[in-house]
Amino acid sequence: MIRILIADDHAIVRGGLRQIIATTSDIVVVAEAAQGSEVIDGLRSRAVDLLLLDMTMPGISGVVLIRRVRAEHPSLPVLVLSIHDEAQVASRALRAGATGYLTKDSDPEVLLAAIRKLAEGGRFLDPKLVDAMVFDTQRDDVPPHKVLSDREFQVLQMLAAGRSINEIAETCTLSAKTISTHKMRLMRKLGLSNNAELIRYAIRHGLIVE
Repeated sequence: MIRILIADDHAIVRGGLRQIIATTSDIVVVAEAAQGSEVIDGLRSRAVDLLLLDMTMPGISGVVLIRRVRAEHPSLPVLVLSIHDEAQVASRALRAGATGYLTKDSDPEVLLAAIRKLAEGGRFLDPKLVDAMVFDTQRDDVPPHKVLSDREFQVLQMLAAGRSINEIAETCTLSAKTISTHKMRLMRKLGLSNNAELIRYAIRHGLIVE
């Protein structure tokens, strides 16, 4: 039996995933989490074979959460299930330690196949993203945010979502001064001069997170 923890801040999404998994005889949901801290606590208190993780949740999330999970549970398969279908977001998740990446518009059969493959020690990438990730480095029109570090990219997304410097600092467990430095560097790399330009840039490249 494959025991999984579902981590998503939307109750309706968690309910839908439970219904899909309930159609199987070899997979069972043993825990749920609606924010990053609940993921950490759930993995510490229960035996879990796979983490099914949304990229964007309240508190610690995204690549930071994936790295935290990987540090505490190095052999735990992590399947990211995200609304983001951009190759760079998937690439950052995989580099952070995720063992699979799937978009939320995937068929239930694909989700179940991904869970089983990861549970057997394999890796899985959404078929829709394979070509984009393979050929991405060969493109001449690579957007400027490709050069951002993972932390700068995370700060960019959170700023674009309307989070304040202090809120981001608390989420990332860093000082406001450090976050301000990351903001200054990413603004310089992207050639932006104010928050309005940053938000327009994020919208244009599909980087806004909920």
